[in-house]
Amino acid sequence: MTRALRPLAIAAALACAAAALTACSDGGDRADTVTLVTHDSFVISKPVQRAFERATGLELRILRSGDAGAALNQAILTKDRPLGDAFFGVDTTLLSRALEADLFAPYRPADAASIPSDLVIDRTGRLTSVDYGDVCVNYDVAHFAEGEERALPSTLEDLAEPRFAQLLVVENPATSSTGLAFMLASIARFGDRWLDWWSDLRDGGVKVVEGWEQAYNVEFSGSAGKGRYPLVVSYATSPPAEVIYADPRPTTAPTGNLDRTCFRQVETVGVLRNAEHPGAARRLIDFMLTERFQADVPLGMFVYPVRPGTPVPAEFTRYAGRPAEPFTVAPAEIARNRDRWIEQWTATVLR
Repeated sequence: MTRALRPLAIAAALACAAAALTACSDGGDRADTVTLVTHDSFVISKPVQRAFERATGLELRILRSGDAGAALNQAILTKDRPLGDAFFGVDTTLLSRALEADLFAPYRPADAASIPSDLVIDRTGRLTSVDYGDVCVNYDVAHFAEGEERALPSTLEDLAEPRFAQLLVVENPATSSTGLAFMLASIARFGDRWLDWWSDLRDGGVKVVEGWEQAYNVEFSGSAGKGRYPLVVSYATSPPAEVIYADPRPTTAPTGNLDRTCFRQVETVGVLRNAEHPGAARRLIDFMLTERFQADVPLGMFVYPVRPGTPVPAEFTRYAGRPAEPFTVAPAEIARNRDRWIEQWTATVLR
């Protein structure tokens, strides 16, 4: 940049910073849209989206690209010419793939300092935590209320008993992020003996399917499911979802959680490297940490907001499980071992 151009550049930068209703990208360009690439489960309510657009002057475009893994794969394949400006949906199980692909530009919003340290999964400054939830075993309340002979399991150890293993449906970790999270829970609990536990499940008759949709809505006997399995790997927030979406609403949830089987997942957002409008992407990320967006998260995506003090619906407090000590595995350990673990699981369970 020549000396003669510097005053003009400085003026443009100041104008960009002062604009209340317009976001500017790097280089002084103005943006009137921002595109968020994400998975099919991303939800933002119309009032909250309008609030963002009024506050920034940006039109928010949302490009949903399949499940989280598929969306990330597409983002990696198109990283030189990204399809959008920001990406939401990299979670604990996918973090290493995203960072290894150098998919995101550094950005740390001011409100990031308020996020509890145990919910910060990226220490490189490229991805910002937005929400969290727990993958847990759910149970069909009606099935286990039918007599003393139908005792309820409570731990992962219990599930390996033949009387419970034959009642359980799980997702394949090679094809399902839910299944991957449950596999990681077993690794966190049993360490080097985790494959022995899966061998017991296999021998006991556990049912394995490709994804959550089939497991919960087809094979599971509770709620919408019409299958024969009263235990399923799903989410801690499945019970309140069953109440909220029912018409009429029941006074009790038809499903429950086994809180000692849960694995903690955190979802993040980041600015895509080579984005056309990185400045607009940063403003969107800032907004996703505001009280307005964070309060929208529970009923939109049935997960918990990371912003401390954000209220959650009464149904969450009444029906959702809040495991005191969910299982976790360090993202770096997942990065080193994920592919090998999946291969070992496949050889053990699907042989």
